[in-house]
Amino acid sequence: MGNLFTKEKWQVALEVLQEEIPAALLDTAYLTLLATFFAVLIGLPLGVLLVAGDKNGVLPLPRFVLSILNGIINVLRSVPFLILMIVVMPLSELITGTRIGTVAFMVPLVIAAFPFIARLVETSLRELNPNIIEMAQSMGATPFQIIWKVMLPECVPSLVSNLTIAITTILGYTAMSAAIGGDGLGKIAINYGYYRYNYPVMILAVVVLILLVQIFQSIGTYLASKLDRRQKH
Repeated sequence: MGNLFTKEKWQVALEVLQEEIPAALLDTAYLTLLATFFAVLIGLPLGVLLVAGDKNGVLPLPRFVLSILNGIINVLRSVPFLILMIVVMPLSELITGTRIGTVAFMVPLVIAAFPFIARLVETSLRELNPNIIEMAQSMGATPFQIIWKVMLPECVPSLVSNLTIAITTILGYTAMSAAIGGDGLGKIAINYGYYRYNYPVMILAVVVLILLVQIFQSIGTYLASKLDRRQKH
């Protein structure tokens, strides 16, 4: 056990912390936020459709359409992320021109994230009081007006809270980017830590990841609290 945490290895870990961690931290944060952005672009409309398109929703859709959407989301959520990365490599190459690297890693990351976000959006919207929707309908609001001016604004605090959960989950996925040649904290932990049997480096990378999660979580919690209308009355 003593060989795993020698003075020399801690010295190397501190050098990595000074020289490599700052850039890796920026890469991880950039990858997380960009992947979240694209996942929200896909997942938010899907989550809205799952609720508004329900048989009792404001914009009912054919039952087979909802079944297809639910099936796609359930299948993608069921596939382990490491396997998903391998399976979508041809798609990554088709979209980005390469199967390896941070750019290629963005494709499986978004594919893994958008079904999760769709379910979180669905959960938030289903928590909305039906009386609010009925009131909007009685005033002659169209389905799209109800969605964009009633449902989404009323659920903003819950959506922000769930988006924070999504960001921290996506952040955890980014640690696996090194498996296909990506950059970030995962690359530091695997290349400098695991492959070289330097556990102090892995510990430092994990600590930085935890701190980044705490930052995202704190920001999300603060925004959700500020946007919660119920706390203003």
